[in-house]
Amino acid sequence: MALQAGIVGLPNVGKSTLFNALTAAGAESANYPFCTIEPNTGIVPVPDKRLAMLQAVIESKQVIPATAEILDIAGLVRGASKGEGLGNQFLGHIRGVDAVLHVVRCFADEDVVHVDGSVNPDRDIDTIDTELIFADLDSCERRVKRFSKAAKGGDKEAQLHLSVIQKVMAILETGKPARSGDWTHEEALSVKDAQLITAKPVLYVCNVDEEGIEGDNAFVAAVRARAESENAAVVVICGQVEAEISELDDDDKAAFLEDLGLEEPGLNRLARGVYELLGLFTYFTAGPKEIRAWTFRQGWTAPQCAGVIHTDFERGFIKAEVYTIPDLTEHGSEAALKGVGKLRIEGKGYQVKDGDVMHFRFNV
Repeated sequence: MALQAGIVGLPNVGKSTLFNALTAAGAESANYPFCTIEPNTGIVPVPDKRLAMLQAVIESKQVIPATAEILDIAGLVRGASKGEGLGNQFLGHIRGVDAVLHVVRCFADEDVVHVDGSVNPDRDIDTIDTELIFADLDSCERRVKRFSKAAKGGDKEAQLHLSVIQKVMAILETGKPARSGDWTHEEALSVKDAQLITAKPVLYVCNVDEEGIEGDNAFVAAVRARAESENAAVVVICGQVEAEISELDDDDKAAFLEDLGLEEPGLNRLARGVYELLGLFTYFTAGPKEIRAWTFRQGWTAPQCAGVIHTDFERGFIKAEVYTIPDLTEHGSEAALKGVGKLRIEGKGYQVKDGDVMHFRFNV
């Protein structure tokens, strides 16, 4: 599934450092604005302990986790919606992603320049939100012009789109993002069709210094309060530490994490947060060649999930053999699962559940 989350924020908040740690893609990181011009793209593995649980029972040549696609987008500044700081180019990149990772600087360091001269998470978030809202208002005005004539002529679809976009504009004009609206199913589809930036789900990423890893500082507390008011999630990481961890081998990484008092890198939590933000779930396939996590959306049926592997699997779907990882762990093998009736046969109407292990049967 080619779903993307875009990293956004003001210049010098740690976006590219974070991206480097996430993807080891070598995106340039420097202490000045606009060091990122074109968006860098990386594929990030999503850590999942269930893969190791499968591997403990089923010997396999390789284990492949689910992934999320991350775009590092250059920093926005005040006036970006009017073209300041290459704003139009950057806003175009943001418009193409499915979700937004809003990186907020939550550390004080005189050696790292802040575009507004001081660290203030609420102000920084407002700066980004304001520019995105202005950009969306411009899009809304164009959409009103697009559908007004047909709506007056009685076109029902045009009337729906016009009504929805007018509701969106009323929300945006209060300074709130489009995602804060309460939409019916039909209205939500219209909002999605409008490709509004502020309609996208947001995960706030608080970038702290090493001292801020344990316990929330005042900056993080401000972001959490903001996120709670928007029903958004927050992940706290130290981008610089994560960049250092990403360069270590497994043994050194474990020792470093222990010294920091951490069970896992913060990037693991961020990767899972991205996965959840995009509304994604995981099913597994397991065999001697590979154990693999596959991505699907809630409510998808067995044929749809089979199609994630290959479209031929969906077209020729016959049935799916399904079991759970806890049952496999308890009974020790797939053969044992069959013997106790824990391996089920499911048909085309089966809605796949997060954590299902599946074998598909299909006609070519």
